[in-house]
Parts: sequence; C-alpha cells; structure tokens
Amino acid sequence: MLFQREGGLQVQVRSTIAALQTLASPSLEVELVDPNRQRIDGYDVIHVFSAINGNYRLVELAHELDLPVVLSALLSPGWNRAAGLRARIADRLVGRLTDWNVQTSYAQTRRALQLAQLVVALGPAERMALIDAFNTDPSKIRLLPNGISPHFFDADAGAFRRHSGLAGAFVLMVGAISPYKNQLGLVRALAAYEFPIVLIGHAQRQHQPYLQQLLASPKVRWMGQLQHDDPLLASAYAAASVLALPSQGEVFPLSVLEALAAGTPVVMTDESALSLPSSGFALKQLRWRDTAMLCRAINDFVAAPPQRAEVRALVSAFSWQRVASQIADCYTQLNRRRERVSHAV
Repeated sequence: MLFQREGGLQVQVRSTIAALQTLASPSLEVELVDPNRQRIDGYDVIHVFSAINGNYRLVELAHELDLPVVLSALLSPGWNRAAGLRARIADRLVGRLTDWNVQTSYAQTRRALQLAQLVVALGPAERMALIDAFNTDPSKIRLLPNGISPHFFDADAGAFRRHSGLAGAFVLMVGAISPYKNQLGLVRALAAYEFPIVLIGHAQRQHQPYLQQLLASPKVRWMGQLQHDDPLLASAYAAASVLALPSQGEVFPLSVLEALAAGTPVVMTDESALSLPSSGFALKQLRWRDTAMLCRAINDFVAAPPQRAEVRALVSAFSWQRVASQIADCYTQLNRRRERVSHAV
C-alpha cells in the first residue's frame, strides 16, 4: 500500500533514497526493495519506514536472517506513558480472551521496535514516546529529522498569485481532506474574517461529503492535490500569509517545514513531534480543538507577519543531504557490527 497513496511518508521515503544515492560514497548502494519480487537476504542492512501497518513482519524476518534493521518509527504523537500502560493492559486482555491467537497493533509495533537494531525518531517528543509508551532502549534511538527540498527555500509567490487570482492575504492548509485534519475547524475559527482559505490536498471517496461541507463556505478555495515537486505547491507556500495545520495529530509534518522554508509562519496542532527552539515568533503550536486560540494566532500573523528571512533561518539546517549523511552513518555502523560478529563466529 505504500505508494498507492501520496503524503508525507511517501515524500520522506523517496527523498531519503534520492539523497542517499547522491552521496559520494563508493561503499554505499541504496535501492527501494520490492518485497513482492526481491528477497531481503541479499542486502547488508534494511531500512523500514513506519513501525505500524504490519511492518513488524519485515523486521521479524530480518531478525531471523541476522540482517540489521534501521526502523523509522513514525509514531503518532499521542503516545505517552499512560497510553502505553493502557495499551499493554488491553493487549493482555485480548490475549487471554483469544487464547493468544489475536495480537493488538500495539504489540506488533512494540515487537518491531524491540527487534530493530537502530530506531529513528524525528524529534525529542517522538523519542520520549518511544521510551515511555513502548519501553524502547534509549541507547538505540537516533534523532534524525526530516529534510526539506531546496526548491522550497527559493519559492516565489508570483506563480500561485497568477494561477489563483489571489492578490491579498490568505490562509493555506496543505494535507488530506478529512475530519482528522480538521479543515472544518479552521473554517469555523475564521468565520468572522474575510480573507480566503486555500486548501490543497486529496479527498478520498468517504470524505467527499466533508469536502462539500467545506466548499459550502464562499471563502474556501480547493486546489485539489498538487505533487510534491510541483512548483505551484512551493509557490503557494510562499504566497500564503499563514499555513494552518490544526489536525488532531502530526508526527513531523513536512508541510510545516516547507512553509517555514518558504518564509511563511505556521499555526499548528501541539500534538506533534516537531520542536524548533526559539521559533515562537513564526510557529504557534496549540490544542487542535481551541478555535479561539487558532483564530487569534492566525490573525496576529496576518496583521504583523514576521520577516521571511528570519522564518527561513529556523529550518536552514534541514537539508536532505545532511539527513542522508547521518542515515548512511547508521547503515555503516550496523554493517560493521554485523561483520565483526561474523568474523568472531
């Protein structure tokens, strides 16, 4: 299912691979594995993206083959110590009721995290979730954020202005159209203001009624889905007065990083692994249900926007090349460890 949809995970996988392939390292070859056509025992190290959706089976197989695994966890930001305790209790109850023939998704995720040699967390918040909710060994966790493609830093607002016909202030939201993303909360929060709300993202069939509810507002403009490398997407970030992302939860949202790279301030949910020091002048994180605070924060940015150069500076170090170099170090470390064990045997 990985590439049957488009979103942040797909961008992360493709961008990571592309950046790794550009590294000047003759000892490193990287490719995307097709598990339906290729066996994983032909590789020295595998990198699994996401600890959920059945991926624990790949990690289990690699463990049986003594094949080192780097696992990018991509955990929901809602996991904490209390949630982990409740999940373990529920897991034991399910096991006893089904004579241990049924596993919870928590148990599968935890097993993947336990068997992986290195676990990648996108930020400090996700690292704490891994430790507190899943009892992951802290010594094998590496903090490696997502990167940002260079063209977002150079984005020009003109193309989107010409395409949309919008000349003044507007609020942008980029993401799948769904109640979880909470576009309707944004529309309701800004009901008293005149500036348009531009939505970019795909609406699945089950969310078409939700989309129609959004489009009932004369202020809403839906642009459909734009590909990640479409210059119009980068231009939309640069043209917007504010990017809003009041969803119920985000792991490490690329849309936020890309908007900041384009110099645009952001108002988003506080249910996220994203943490940028000294970013309060351009990044507001608040409870996703708090429409009053959402409205106030957006209006403040529209009325007094921060300097775009200062906003860009917040994420200037987030390049895919830098991230790829750190990931490559992880691969090398695991491969050398495996070779030492093989020689010892």
